[in-house]
Amino acid sequence: MRLYGLSPSLLPPVASAPPRRPLAAAALARDLAALGYPDLAHLRPRRWTPKNPGEVLLAALAQDNLDARLVEALPWLLGRYWPLDRDWLVREAKLHDLQNRLGFVATLARRLAERGGDAPKARALSELEAALERSRLAREDTLCRTSLHPAERRRLATHPSEDARRWNLLTDWTADALRYPA
Repeated sequence: MRLYGLSPSLLPPVASAPPRRPLAAAALARDLAALGYPDLAHLRPRRWTPKNPGEVLLAALAQDNLDARLVEALPWLLGRYWPLDRDWLVREAKLHDLQNRLGFVATLARRLAERGGDAPKARALSELEAALERSRLAREDTLCRTSLHPAERRRLATHPSEDARRWNLLTDWTADALRYPA
């Protein structure tokens, strides 16, 4: 891939990516570093088997608990490697009940694209949001932090951001809190 200057997003995704199984944070961090996430550049492996960014994204979203710096990388990953195979991404998210988490990450990535003046990417991410909106889950979830303390859970439930409320997520992430646009 690197030899020909091709994007890893051109790799075909695995048939069915992420069952909800724990993924080592170090392995995910290495994948994000290899895909170019600036905050993890020091972890970039010398040898790495290229992975489809959509697979890495869904594997991360399937985690019950994920380090905040890895969660912060997800909107960057979606924006950086867009266009991904939207149909596959939506289908796999639905299959594993990740559509709210993916929808929220897509919203953050869209806001970053809008802030950066990338109208085509913002429009495409908005279309991804719309595709996920049709199957939005009514149940409340977290953005990869199921071990939230009850007091933190109450705080997030009473003061959600507009985007978190829309996607039924208990999280305080906003586009303004993200350091790296795609």
